[in-house]
Amino acid sequence: MPPVDHVVTSGTFSLDGGTWDVDNNVWIVGDENEVIVVDAAHDLEKITEAVAGRRVVAVVCTHAHDDHVNQAPALADRFDAPILLNPAEAPLWEMTWPDRRPDRELNDGDVLTAGGVTLRAITTPGHSPGSTCLYAEDLGTVFTGDTLFSGGPGATGRSFSSFDTIIDSIRGRLLTLPGDTAVRTGHGDSTTIGTELPHLEEWITRGS
Repeated sequence: MPPVDHVVTSGTFSLDGGTWDVDNNVWIVGDENEVIVVDAAHDLEKITEAVAGRRVVAVVCTHAHDDHVNQAPALADRFDAPILLNPAEAPLWEMTWPDRRPDRELNDGDVLTAGGVTLRAITTPGHSPGSTCLYAEDLGTVFTGDTLFSGGPGATGRSFSSFDTIIDSIRGRLLTLPGDTAVRTGHGDSTTIGTELPHLEEWITRGS
């Protein structure tokens, strides 16, 4: 099995009184024996099928919008795995799971391993207060959740978000990675750091 696999799941995202249909990327990182699941969204059975009987080391949430965490407790329970989330995400997490807390904090610089793959947490607030990317240096890959997409930054027009903060996070924490680093996003197509670098000034101009 490849060290990075994923499934696309479909459901809804709700916040600030609105609900939208969304397709989410659920990333599965590791080897034939054990994996980390990044952003358990919408479809427990589809994610379970992709795990394919491997040990789940952790269910990692890049942030706590409901479309990224709505299957986290069920998946964690099914595989007896901890849920990891940055503590600044608590207000968003509690909107979906008021009676269930994450099992462990995910803080900047934390290192996770599964199947010989190492992921380092890079805190990138802006889309939400504790949004966190996961950098697999040996694979030349970063999992960006909803912080960086193909074509620009994640949305910042809703509660607990900030355009200036997400631009600072992308500029200071992500665009410093090697240009050929693959960007595996929370929604839509993958891209690379080098591809997104020219777009930053355009977004700064647009937002100012």
